[in-house]
Amino acid sequence: MSDMRVDQILRLLFASRRIAGGMADPCARQPCEECFARHRPKVEHFVRQGMPVHFVLPAFPAKSPNRHKVLGTLPDLAERLSLEFLQSFCDYVRHSYEPGARITICSDGHVFSDLVGVPDPDVTAYRSELELLLEAIGSDSITTFGLGDAFPGSDHTRQRAELTGRYALSLDTIRERAATDSAARAVFGGIHRFMFEDRVVLGGSRSRSRTKVREECKPLAYQVIQRSDAWSSLVEDYFPDALRLSIHPQAAHSHKIGVHMMRTRDNWLTPWHGVALDEGDSVRLVKREEAERLGATVVVRHGRPSHYIAPRTVPTSRLLLQEATR
Repeated sequence: MSDMRVDQILRLLFASRRIAGGMADPCARQPCEECFARHRPKVEHFVRQGMPVHFVLPAFPAKSPNRHKVLGTLPDLAERLSLEFLQSFCDYVRHSYEPGARITICSDGHVFSDLVGVPDPDVTAYRSELELLLEAIGSDSITTFGLGDAFPGSDHTRQRAELTGRYALSLDTIRERAATDSAARAVFGGIHRFMFEDRVVLGGSRSRSRTKVREECKPLAYQVIQRSDAWSSLVEDYFPDALRLSIHPQAAHSHKIGVHMMRTRDNWLTPWHGVALDEGDSVRLVKREEAERLGATVVVRHGRPSHYIAPRTVPTSRLLLQEATR
């Protein structure tokens, strides 16, 4: 076994790392030895056996219910480009390590859909479309896993109850951790912000002050974190050897590796909280309201809105080629 192959895989992954401190963290610019040491044993485990390196990514839950952020309830170009990024990562791993890599997307939409205002049927439809997108891009390295795979044969309310009954920490523990641990506090802040942004524009919230809505979101944010952590524990039980990816910013030396799947200026923005904005030479993830504020034009594909084109954009030959081959 060559340690060089192991480090090549980690360098490739870290090139898209989403770090809690952003570019201010020196490890964001140049990973240190401790960055590698955290994850090297798991990569070595797969390389020793000549198996694809396995990653799990709790992500792709459902589109935000906030239409100021997204175009609709189903995956669009933002999800497609993100899936293509993940598949390309696996392809690049195969370039330096022949067995390559595989990624299990642990779709967590049903885990907290009732807390974030997304109907369970919308979550189910989102995942079905995600499967179709994986087929459309010819992915051979990405599979999905959801709450129903862990707890089959029961409705989503019962599945959530089983998850929290088996794996959840108490809400008091979640609150205490957010009060005393800076990383946990940052996660709470990010989740609380997302929930406030969504809830403040939904029906029934307009008659209440922003301060009132912000306070209402706090207990809900703690519950989202409680269930998200419970889902993380379940995922670790099901996939104990896999390297753990995250769509949230993570501390440089966390056991989770935060990843950016698309270019964005917002360290917390995800494809299901934003839209793809084609700027000619690249595609950036933004909120829908930002794209519209810029005067961007919406593109419709297969009868559904897909993404935006920035005003006065001159497409490069590379993007024209991508359009021609879609």
